[in-house]
Amino acid sequence: MRRTSFKKLSLLFALILLVGAGCTGPSAAEISATKPATISIWQVFDSEESLLPIMNAYRAIHPNISFEYRQLRSDEYKNELLRAFAEGKGPDVFAIHNTWVGEYESLIAPLPASLQIGYSETRGTIKKETIYTLKEEPTISLRALKNDFVDVVSKDVVRAYRVNQNTEPQDRIFGLPLSVDTMALYYNKDLLNAANIPEPPTTWTQFQEQVGKLTKIGQNDTILQSGAAVGTGKNIERAIDILNLLMLQNGVEMVSDRGSAIFATGSDKENLAADAVRFYTDFANPLKQVYTWNDSQPNSFDAFVNGKAAFFLGYAYHAPLIAARSPKLNFAIAPVPQIEGGKTVNYANYWVETVSRQTKNLDTAWDFVEFAASKDQVTKYLDLAKRPPARRALVSSQLEDETLSIFASQVLTAQSWYHGRDAGAMEQAFIDLIGATLSGSDTQEILTITQNKVNQTL
Repeated sequence: MRRTSFKKLSLLFALILLVGAGCTGPSAAEISATKPATISIWQVFDSEESLLPIMNAYRAIHPNISFEYRQLRSDEYKNELLRAFAEGKGPDVFAIHNTWVGEYESLIAPLPASLQIGYSETRGTIKKETIYTLKEEPTISLRALKNDFVDVVSKDVVRAYRVNQNTEPQDRIFGLPLSVDTMALYYNKDLLNAANIPEPPTTWTQFQEQVGKLTKIGQNDTILQSGAAVGTGKNIERAIDILNLLMLQNGVEMVSDRGSAIFATGSDKENLAADAVRFYTDFANPLKQVYTWNDSQPNSFDAFVNGKAAFFLGYAYHAPLIAARSPKLNFAIAPVPQIEGGKTVNYANYWVETVSRQTKNLDTAWDFVEFAASKDQVTKYLDLAKRPPARRALVSSQLEDETLSIFASQVLTAQSWYHGRDAGAMEQAFIDLIGATLSGSDTQEILTITQNKVNQTL
């Protein structure tokens, strides 16, 4: 009786094992490669069409991944981001300006050292079999970032990161750019021709001379034609960038090694920053020979597209906007002027793609950002969006492009400097600096005030 019971129990146990073996659940690799996931992407200036080829290429490799794309207006973007994150409904991938990294640092999940990504592969001819693999793939290293991207990128996107209070801070990557834009000089060829100026200026001294020839003043000191849309703050596109460019070209050290603003140091006569401020505001000073602009003028972009200003300092993204607004405008683009005999310095203005700390698809989101910024994929975006490259290896490919060559040729010497928590407050401080200087305030005194305001955001 006991032997019979033992045999029955043995058969039952074997049956359970067989049934259990046949009901084994999907592996981690299969789940990663097949479980549907949606990556939400928020952008400002890039339409879905410009990134669609890259998204389609990623889906070809990972068919379980779909994308939800949203393009927002620039004036609503920050508020919408903060509201969405506060409600726990923020995007997985979102774009931030290169000066915003510090502001959004707490909302960003920095790039991990490696990612676990699932892949599926169908093998066999007659009897097909799907193989699932879960690969742990290393991400771009700090060394590769510095080698593969132009210099300004690593200085902007690498931040010290502490996993928790008990760990030492380590440098981590907080975003990757698809492009790096630089400031250039747009000029109206018809106005230069009429003034018998054969070529645009290459130095600021030449710029001053040509502005004098191109400016036309009417009765009651009315500006009939501006030589250049430059000199004020509120009606100049990216006035802060122009002034900061002049300061950097003039050798101003904007921040110390410890990250504090120090541009106002030195006496009034020896302060390089004060020289740059005076140079800039002289173009809006009626007492100066280079007077060509004032606060009553329209927006600098509008003045240029309407043929009322001969020179306009802008970026690559302005080119299609100018062509669309004024198709018959005979304009061209030249490198931004430099200080004669000085070190070549250009100014960077760009966006980086980053991943939210709230995302439930961290590995996939960062994998897509790396995929989009890769050399093989990003060219699709650059061609559609008409933007200069962020990768060194792609610079030479644009040097023959009629529109982008100027911007691409400047990315290797492009700089930026602000790494604080409130770029908006920093920019307002410089706008106030320009206004106060034009109102007659002591340049050195207002520079010190500006420096103090900026330090409150660092």
